[in-house]
Amino acid sequence: MENDREQVWRYIESEEGEDLILFQARFDNYANRRNDQHIKAVVLDAPDWVNIVALTPEKKVVIVQQYRFGTQSMTSEIPAGIVEAHETPREAAIRELQEETGYTSQDWAAMGYVEPNPAFLNNKCHLWLAKDATRSHSPQLDEGEDISAIEMGIQALQQEIKDGRLRHSLALVALARLFDIWKLPDQEDV
Repeated sequence: MENDREQVWRYIESEEGEDLILFQARFDNYANRRNDQHIKAVVLDAPDWVNIVALTPEKKVVIVQQYRFGTQSMTSEIPAGIVEAHETPREAAIRELQEETGYTSQDWAAMGYVEPNPAFLNNKCHLWLAKDATRSHSPQLDEGEDISAIEMGIQALQQEIKDGRLRHSLALVALARLFDIWKLPDQEDV
């Protein structure tokens, strides 16, 4: 049987939109096969992203605090960034962790990926776990970054989430994967 969800919309054409620095806007024209209604869908072409849960040998999570222009507030998050055109998601995760925090790890595990918002974004956010992460370098921040890195114990981190101080959705997804898949905080196999 045909997958009806994928057959509902018939692609017609695309129109290039504005370059928004982090995104390239595009307008895709579709016809709904169910009723032949035509729509112009906004799509933001974006590079893939990485989010890194860095776990120290003491089982603390490396948290970054930074100002975010969208919410005009300081946020608590996990290290993250863009996958550059020449790199794999793993290479980007290694680079971003070191650049933003100065931490490095020799023990990396992929925790899958999520689609940040498939309603209008076409990219993936790859989730990584860096085990036994230690601070080995000074951070190398971009001109537009002002980031501080701290270590937070699992219980303190869970309280940070419960109290609503850590709200970044992609960070929460990565941490949920860590708590569910890797069975923190009670398991020793991390």
